[in-house]
Amino acid sequence: MRRLLRGNVALRVFLLLYLLSCFGLSLVSCITVNTPAELHASKGDTVTLSCTFTSTSRPTSKMSVDWSYRPQSGGPPQAFFHFSSRAFPPSDGQFGNRIRWQGAPARGDASISLLNATLNDNGTYTCSVRNPPDVHGSPSSHTVLTVTPLAPSIRFSDVAVLLAFVLLPSAIVTIVLIGRMLCPKKRRDQSKSHRSPIEVTEGEEYVHQPEVKRATCCDIYLMESDDEAEYYLKKRPPMDEGYAESQF
Repeated sequence: MRRLLRGNVALRVFLLLYLLSCFGLSLVSCITVNTPAELHASKGDTVTLSCTFTSTSRPTSKMSVDWSYRPQSGGPPQAFFHFSSRAFPPSDGQFGNRIRWQGAPARGDASISLLNATLNDNGTYTCSVRNPPDVHGSPSSHTVLTVTPLAPSIRFSDVAVLLAFVLLPSAIVTIVLIGRMLCPKKRRDQSKSHRSPIEVTEGEEYVHQPEVKRATCCDIYLMESDDEAEYYLKKRPPMDEGYAESQF
């Protein structure tokens, strides 16, 4: 009889504990928040700080979202954004007028946007979500933002100036070199085709008078010193005989 009573008591205790555990689990649920581990951006970009959460309870007006920032140099976190039924972005300070609410609590989204990112924005950003009665689990998550200087871009005007200073002198030098190479070649070809001034044929003597041709600037420039002297002697007018005898 006593054994039977003891068995009934043990069964009742077991049932009571089971009911308490089930009732307790129904009251206390878990929430999980997720953010990317790292984000990279360039100076001046608009950065989306993504934050998603899962909860066993449907989001209500009691749900809240908080974002905090800790500088890369270290120090305590600084809260700069709060959401509870509506967004409360910062109006002054480091993030003044640069935060936009992008979240949708019904879809489990608590993201925000950071406008005009600067190098001072480097650091760790923490997203915290509370959705009573979900008070346990992982209500916050961290993401590290790295902002780098904007890569310099080459403008069209810079390219045009660079081409003008490089290609134009090169083109002028090339034209001059080609001209100097062609002028001597032309002169050598003319000298080869020039016939002897005195041609002797069978039975008679024939004196060939060379055709007088006006020298060009290129020919004068390329003449050697002897050729120049001969050229100016030919061009000088004949001296009067009477004047020559008076000199003696």
